[in-house]
Amino acid sequence: MDKPMMVEPRAVGADTVALLSYLPVPPSSLLPVNAYLIRAAQPVLVDTGMAAVRDDFLRYLSEVIPIADLQWLWLTHTDPDHVGSYREVVDQAPNLRVVTTFVGMGKLGLLGLPVERTYLLNPGQSLYAGDRELRCVKPPTFDAPETTAIVDAKTGAFFSADTFGALIPEPFQDATQIEPAVLRDGLVTWTTVDSPWLHMVDRRAFTQSLGAVHALDPSIILSSHLPPAAGMTDTLLEYLNAVPAAQPFEGPDQVAFERMLAGVPSV
Repeated sequence: MDKPMMVEPRAVGADTVALLSYLPVPPSSLLPVNAYLIRAAQPVLVDTGMAAVRDDFLRYLSEVIPIADLQWLWLTHTDPDHVGSYREVVDQAPNLRVVTTFVGMGKLGLLGLPVERTYLLNPGQSLYAGDRELRCVKPPTFDAPETTAIVDAKTGAFFSADTFGALIPEPFQDATQIEPAVLRDGLVTWTTVDSPWLHMVDRRAFTQSLGAVHALDPSIILSSHLPPAAGMTDTLLEYLNAVPAAQPFEGPDQVAFERMLAGVPSV
């Protein structure tokens, strides 16, 4: 795969549809980039994918729900791979409110979103989407201060934002299909990139934050950057707990990057 691509949406548990795409990461990995539709009485879209696949994203989204019917857009955070189609969705859904934090509202204001279209929600609070409570929680890892995750109290699904993301060698339908060592290495590598501050935190405090996720007892983990993962909470938490002791990420410089692109081994 030499450019970002999107695959057909699919159901991932009760009342939830995954909108799945992949971003090539040189030299030979892929990063899943996922958005989700929660089929609540007041439908909720979680993130809007990459701008690079915007046309496919809007087409696939409109196949699973009329965009005008969306009531909520929950942006886990405002990084480009999460807001790629947000403007089009907001424009096509006149009754939609964008769920974010005060910091997120400030960032979205820089992108032109009127404050009256936002709905501010902090960790520990809930959004009621007609037939269910969506609990706002702070995930244990993140790369933007406004990041929030979601627990669907009706289905038990945990939308974990960037947490549990992993670099993978090829597309997979489900995280259980990934060989354990490959998944562990991919998760640790991704997290050292996405949350480099983990190498500076108190290990006991970080372990406690992982315990809070374990206590949620999610029915399925729906990360922005991992194939859907049901029945894998303990495994993923074990892998994540290894990150603070892992080698910190240091990206290639220009010379090394050009060698990577040319397929020349590093020296």
